[in-house]
Amino acid sequence: MIDAHQHFWRLDRNDCAWPTPDLAAIHRDFGPADLKAAAEPLGVTGSILVQSQSSERDTDWLLGLAAAEPFILGVVGWTDLAADDAPGRIAALAKRPKLVGLRPMLQGLDDDAWIASPAVAPALDAMARAGLALDALVFPRHLPHLSDVAKQRPDLTIVIDHAAKPPIAEGRLDPWRDHMARLAELPQVWCKLSGLLTEASPGAGAGELEPYVQHLLQIFGPERLIWGSDWPVLLLAGDYAAWLGMAQDLVASLGEEARAAIFETNARRAYRLGTACPAGQIGSNSPLQHEGLRR
Repeated sequence: MIDAHQHFWRLDRNDCAWPTPDLAAIHRDFGPADLKAAAEPLGVTGSILVQSQSSERDTDWLLGLAAAEPFILGVVGWTDLAADDAPGRIAALAKRPKLVGLRPMLQGLDDDAWIASPAVAPALDAMARAGLALDALVFPRHLPHLSDVAKQRPDLTIVIDHAAKPPIAEGRLDPWRDHMARLAELPQVWCKLSGLLTEASPGAGAGELEPYVQHLLQIFGPERLIWGSDWPVLLLAGDYAAWLGMAQDLVASLGEEARAAIFETNARRAYRLGTACPAGQIGSNSPLQHEGLRR
């Protein structure tokens, strides 16, 4: 299994500005040894390390960790996509071993349409040329603008983090449901089955998450859903083993090949990690056979 979404940070170093002290459960340093202690006993054999700070210094540190730690299969980093020299920075970063994507922290920006602005276009084009994925940290209100970007760039892989953080605790599906369905029509768009517990009610079980997960399965199919823990942010709402078990239960009705796609193969495909699957199984152009689902 691959954990396709996890974080490391060191407080007060590498431009670390978050988490803040009020988030006591995660206000400490987290590194590879902490993740492996939680994940390896459960059968997780690798991870995608995702930036948590809007800082190139932080990204450089993450890439250094990845170079020294085989468990880290890829890094989604950060650079200022609106900078005049962004294409050059992206080309240089793309040469770093294990860099697989970039993530602007869209959820915290004042302009919901920032990702679709002309100032960002050269950077997105450079990412597409370099084969880097765009991880989209968004809320539902950002999805129409993300859809515009995706329609204009069919060669840019887009991975929606945390299913765009639907309002699970409020029990609302719309307009998130329709926005996600429109994005799912575009074959280069993927979605992470991650971060859902922190959007749910305290102590929520699988039943509260099920309508959202079933919709994601309906529109993306198991071919383009990718499991991730969002650890250690996950610790604000649960623990590693409980979330992994819940996610497995939510897709338990799928066939073995479909479950393997969600928990490993799709991360390899979306982030171009190569494949460990035997010949004749899942490939980029071979849809899965699955029960009762339509894309």
